Amino acid sequence: MTRDTGPAHTLLELLWRHELPPRRGGRGPRQTVSVDEVVTAAIGLADRTGYATVSVRAVAAELGLRPMSLYTYVPSKEALTILMVDAVAFEDTPISPDLPIRDRLTAVARQIRDEFLAHPWLLEVPAWRMVLGPGRMRRYERQLAAVDGSGLDDVAMDRVIAVLSQFATGNARTALAAAHSAREQSDADWWDAYGPALAQMMPAADFPLSTRVGAVVGELYRAPGDPAGDFEFGLQRLIDGILPG
Repeated sequence: MTRDTGPAHTLLELLWRHELPPRRGGRGPRQTVSVDEVVTAAIGLADRTGYATVSVRAVAAELGLRPMSLYTYVPSKEALTILMVDAVAFEDTPISPDLPIRDRLTAVARQIRDEFLAHPWLLEVPAWRMVLGPGRMRRYERQLAAVDGSGLDDVAMDRVIAVLSQFATGNARTALAAAHSAREQSDADWWDAYGPALAQMMPAADFPLSTRVGAVVGELYRAPGDPAGDFEFGLQRLIDGILPG
């Protein structure tokens, strides 16, 4: 039987490299670093300077290698990205099965949000049809275990994970945007620049609810919004709707 050596098979072998038996007698130049080291270097570069800076040349420079030599480890930036995403998934900590179901669902969403906050470049990576490696599969298994015992059927369990993931991802995106804006100009300085002029130009009688609610939340948040508070508020109400009555 001829062994499959197509691109999909090669990528899966890279992803599942620690679960597969080692190859014998490989040809080509001797590798001076490991695939794990390549992936770690790429994640570190993306964390520091953003996903756009990750390239075969840049990662090779991080490791002190010639650019073309990196292709002996990974076939492309796309393949490297998939390996990076799977490696990050291994950072998840186990969710204790002894926790109440509500706390387990909260932990699922919190882990997803925290991952994006720690690795903002993940928001730039297409999530649809991401090739599954051991990191992402272990995460899915743990997430399912967190939902298991809730009284939901298998399809509903999968949907719960999807809904929590989408909610946490969207909130993380807003939180990162807020943090980026705050680095460029503080919320207090921004409001000092725009608030008084807006108060003069906007007829309060035309926007009575906006004026009233805006004054209350503006005093509370001292910012245009409160992504962290929104996450806590929304997550608990989302879980209220998920769990069977």
